[in-house]
Amino acid sequence: MKIVYMGTPDFAVGSLEAIINKGHEVLAVVTQPDKPKGRSKELQISPVKACALKYNLPVFQPVKIKEAEAVAKLRGFEADIFVVAAFGQILSKEILDMPRLGCLNIHASLLPKYRGSSPIQWAVINGEEKTGVTIMQMNEGLDTGDILYTKEILLDKKETGESLFDRLAVLGAEAIVEALPLLAEGKLTPIPQKEEEATHTIMLNKTMGCMDFKKSAVELERLVRGLNSWPSAYTYFSGKQLKVWESDLASLEEFSEEEKSLIKEAMPGTIIKVEKNRFAVLCGEGVLWITSLQLEGKKRMATHDFLLGNVVDRGMILG
Repeated sequence: MKIVYMGTPDFAVGSLEAIINKGHEVLAVVTQPDKPKGRSKELQISPVKACALKYNLPVFQPVKIKEAEAVAKLRGFEADIFVVAAFGQILSKEILDMPRLGCLNIHASLLPKYRGSSPIQWAVINGEEKTGVTIMQMNEGLDTGDILYTKEILLDKKETGESLFDRLAVLGAEAIVEALPLLAEGKLTPIPQKEEEATHTIMLNKTMGCMDFKKSAVELERLVRGLNSWPSAYTYFSGKQLKVWESDLASLEEFSEEEKSLIKEAMPGTIIKVEKNRFAVLCGEGVLWITSLQLEGKKRMATHDFLLGNVVDRGMILG
């Protein structure tokens, strides 16, 4: 099958390699333009471009893919199909209708749940038991096209945004190479999405990581995992930002009667108990153990190491 592949971040690399290794003819790889990074502003190529160069594939990096010049270039490839995975630009109807078999999208959720950006992290934050990838026939809407193929996985109890990202990248690669021959043979039946079951996500930003201890310990523990490794959950300690990398739910049996009294009377954000390797913070409902963190200007560390160099006492308030 003659394919034009569109993708940009790490998530899209595995699928490109899987398509190559299955013997499909990748006519071109379309990815976002190189971007300046860091203080030096040195241009950095996307992970997908790096993969394409590794396999000596032609690379096309349009600033705006909807412009006439870009559309004409895409048309010139005469591909059977376009495969899209986290490309980062919206395709016009003219482009969507261009290939003989249309455009397929590898989306990191079980549609119609979690349309939009950051579906991986939101699955963790919202406490989903399962998620997966959907191979979708693209249309002009945002992740609204017909479902062609899906694969599911169960989330681990300590799943993070980063670990789920890696797992779904592998699953997406498996799904696309399984779906392509079935599509070519006419063995896939398009299933329209049920609009009444659709949910939408919003793009993550750094402010979302601010821990509101008025929320439940369950919600905050999920937030910590979902935003690990970016943008990370955080609070404030002695006026400095304190990132929280790992946490655990506490049970009342872990506290003395005196500590239980403090739990009933204190305000959310209050440190209830300090142990050698962790400390407990009161939430709107429940208590959260903090086990790995990073103080502003310092490296990430286990709470044990943090406690060796910082005074943390019962009754102190975070936030």
